[in-house]
Amino acid sequence: MAKRELSDLRSQRWYAGTSIRGFAHRQRTQQFGLRREEFMGKPVIGIVNTWSEMNACHAHLRHRAEAVKRGVWQAGGYPVELPAQSMAEIMVKPTTMLYRNFLAMEVEELLRCHPIDGAVLLGGCDKSTPGMLMGAFSTDLPSIFCPAGPMSNGRYKGTITGAGTHTKKYFDMLRRGEIDAQEWINLESPMTRTVGTCNTMGTASTMTSIVDAMGLSPTGASSIPAVDSGHERMASLCGELAVKMVWDDLRPSRLLDRRSFMNGLVAYMALGGSTNAAIHLIAMAGRLGIELSLEDMAAKSEVIPVLANLFPSGEYLMEDFYFAGGLKALLGKVKDHLDLSVPTVEGQTIGDALEGAECYNDDVIRDVSNPVTPLSKGRTLVVLRGNLAPNGAVLKSSAADPKFLKHKGPALVFDHPDAMMKALDDADFEVSEDTVLVLRNAGPVGAPGMPEWGNLPIPKSLLKKGVRDIVRICDGRMSGTHYGTCVLHVSPEAAVGGPLALLQTGDLVSLDVPAGRLDMEVGEEELARRRAALKPSARVYESSFTALYQRSVTQADKGCDFDFLAGVRDLPEPEIY
Repeated sequence: MAKRELSDLRSQRWYAGTSIRGFAHRQRTQQFGLRREEFMGKPVIGIVNTWSEMNACHAHLRHRAEAVKRGVWQAGGYPVELPAQSMAEIMVKPTTMLYRNFLAMEVEELLRCHPIDGAVLLGGCDKSTPGMLMGAFSTDLPSIFCPAGPMSNGRYKGTITGAGTHTKKYFDMLRRGEIDAQEWINLESPMTRTVGTCNTMGTASTMTSIVDAMGLSPTGASSIPAVDSGHERMASLCGELAVKMVWDDLRPSRLLDRRSFMNGLVAYMALGGSTNAAIHLIAMAGRLGIELSLEDMAAKSEVIPVLANLFPSGEYLMEDFYFAGGLKALLGKVKDHLDLSVPTVEGQTIGDALEGAECYNDDVIRDVSNPVTPLSKGRTLVVLRGNLAPNGAVLKSSAADPKFLKHKGPALVFDHPDAMMKALDDADFEVSEDTVLVLRNAGPVGAPGMPEWGNLPIPKSLLKKGVRDIVRICDGRMSGTHYGTCVLHVSPEAAVGGPLALLQTGDLVSLDVPAGRLDMEVGEEELARRRAALKPSARVYESSFTALYQRSVTQADKGCDFDFLAGVRDLPEPEIY
């Protein structure tokens, strides 16, 4: 591929020439104290930074941006830092998922309206990764993803503890009376000792690892702990590579194709990744005009077992994964399932990048012959269909109790989490272990934003009897750090008239994971009667971004993108007068 000339760079529309506008652009740039020689004739690299004092996952990105700039300068580029919303997973309510598409719009417009030739995307907390990449894919400028990296291992009283996974475990212990309120408080800081994303295989590390396997980051970058000095060196490399990508015109539409996403799915399944990735990957692929479906994911899940022995499916944390060899070691174990000819941002193929990859701990990163969970007992992602989920639902069977993978029981239906929590936290509220807990109106339109309400709590009355899991169904999502027999992303959701809206307490629900089925045993005539009497259940927003979201968001099986943003769009360059 021929190198581009300086005149080919879009930033030259701003900086070149003798017009009054070119004069003004150069003049304002020099207000920063820069000499003309420091920015003229160089690729402009936008460093889109999601740093925030509200987001501990990204708290170090303020400093990492300086490392990226160092790499850009070193490679002969001109770096400019552009802030974007941070979307702190725990702090943003009702859910960051409500704002993923907002971030995608922001990144798209930041890159389009400024004199940017290429981008380094700094993020990593759950929705920031897909949101930033969706925007970058739509602008189709050379872009590289610099992952925030996981926090260090947590420990409490000599025991390993992971963010999210052990929060849920200890909360159930509190509800059972096994720990008191003071010990619950004492657990707060030891579990999350440093900045960085969750140290379990939650949505953050799932997404950054998948993106890494697709070739959008330096291979293995996603495994480097946030506070490791190697993380700063990786950030500098991202800046250097971004400049090279601009000269090579290595934009997303040239770097990525369906094979890239298939490689990402291989990593997803071997990692035992978060169910949330299913939604994000469909949306990301859609921005490039690439067809990706739940069935594609199910097919990979049927042949690739969980090899990463990480919570919530395993026994270790991300820091252990890194020291065992990280993503490169994991991909080395499944090379036979990868297309090794797929290119990466480093200018080499993924096959070249994996040459010499070693695993240093075969318990943390298992061999295919010794998986964490044999395929016969559990998979990363099971896709279910049936009269309760005509367009699909998902389940992470590797994190579920095997005895519930074929189950029939009476439904206990809730329309709102407040009413559900009040009932389930009542020790006198008797529920059978066979009961199927259902929470609806938690989908993209209904909530709105599809919050992580899907890990419904075990009723206190059952917890006190030693029950640790029951079947749960929701049209919302679940944190990737959590576990249990939780059927999620039921589509279409209840709020748009999906069959879940017709389910009533006492109806028999059948879950058959081996057959891929989710059904309610209610006759067609009765369902027709219920549908005729059905009333709208979702609160309708008339103004603000939330109103736009409700009007435009697609369902989970389509990626929850906005209908007017999905697909390949012809984005006009801004007029400059």
